[in-house]
Amino acid sequence: MRSLPIILFVFILFGCQKSIGKVLKSKDPEYKLRMAENYFAKKKYNQAQQVYEDVMPYYKGRKEFEDIYYKFAYTAYYQQDYLNAENLFKTYLEVFPNSSRSEEMDYMRAYTFYRQSPKPELDQTNTIKAMGLMQTFINTHPGSARNKEANDIIDASRKKLEIKDQKAAQLYYDLGQFRAAGVAFEAVMNNYPDSPESENYKLMAIKSFYRFAEMSVEEKKEERFNKVIEACNDFIDRFPQSSLAKQVEQYITLSQNNLKTLANESPKTSA
Repeated sequence: MRSLPIILFVFILFGCQKSIGKVLKSKDPEYKLRMAENYFAKKKYNQAQQVYEDVMPYYKGRKEFEDIYYKFAYTAYYQQDYLNAENLFKTYLEVFPNSSRSEEMDYMRAYTFYRQSPKPELDQTNTIKAMGLMQTFINTHPGSARNKEANDIIDASRKKLEIKDQKAAQLYYDLGQFRAAGVAFEAVMNNYPDSPESENYKLMAIKSFYRFAEMSVEEKKEERFNKVIEACNDFIDRFPQSSLAKQVEQYITLSQNNLKTLANESPKTSA
């Protein structure tokens, strides 16, 4: 009994292949177009894609061609073939620049890059492209009803870039590369000044610079503990109402104590 569903699936698949083969072998382009439209309406996008592609040369230059190309582009998109869909949306804009659908195609081209955007740990080239194209869309279509969603996508993409940068800074810290961690956390804070995490990034920079100062050779410690104090004062100036202020003040105290110890331990110059 377990083999019955497999046999049924194979039977259905064979039937579909036989059906699409019959359509593609037909010499009647109007019949093919009707079948392509039927497949598209039934969300059978793989079959629709094959038939549209086969029949397009016949309709090129005719009034039907724009609608065929429009749906052909979407067959790639609906099959999550975003790389091919992006190229087709772009080509549609080049072939039909005055189309009433040009705004939609412009948006969808940008959106395909967003759909290709991976999790934060991976390369964010497509995320950056999505942001750029969405901003271009907003600038090109200032009155579009899609602009709110375009702005939301820009914000979501920017957050993903922020997470990637934060994770890279945290990795430096976890690996004990404290100077690099401090620089990276400060860069995240400066690159995303409106982030609700800005205070945490600055505190992590302070912690990193403090650990770096602790591990430094004696002749470098004074300079580096002073840098920690400088970073702490910058935090207080930037975030005067922060709930993290007490922790920051502790790092000022710790750094000052270390500086006092260094001063006491330094050799006295004879009179």
